[in-house]
Amino acid sequence: MAGIRDFVEVTIPAVGAYLSVLRTATAGLAARLDFTLDEIEDLRIAVDEACAMLLQKAVPETSLTCRFDLDGEALAITVSALTLDGRTPARDTFAWTVLNALAGEVDAVADPDGRTVSISMVKRRDAVEMGA
Repeated sequence: MAGIRDFVEVTIPAVGAYLSVLRTATAGLAARLDFTLDEIEDLRIAVDEACAMLLQKAVPETSLTCRFDLDGEALAITVSALTLDGRTPARDTFAWTVLNALAGEVDAVADPDGRTVSISMVKRRDAVEMGA
């Protein structure tokens, strides 16, 4: 599957009831890149955790956007929401530690608009699985 360079962007209401849509999209896209079942489940949980962090701070009746960038060996996921305070999640929490353990590379940024916060994750396929 090397050479795949696509992106998918999904926008849902910033309400927890819609997170299943993002979990399903995550699993489908990770499977497309031949991630293992364990890696797929880790990513589903990571996306859920990142969304939960943002939903706590999201402006009511707004949207949550999730962008998936596929490059053949990695899946980059960025979840963004308009927040009440414009602050990134604390990195010294249990939730952040779990996110790091599940997703590989994790970062959070506040956009220059002062209110939109994004959490980005990059999960690479295991080198053993890729035959490297």
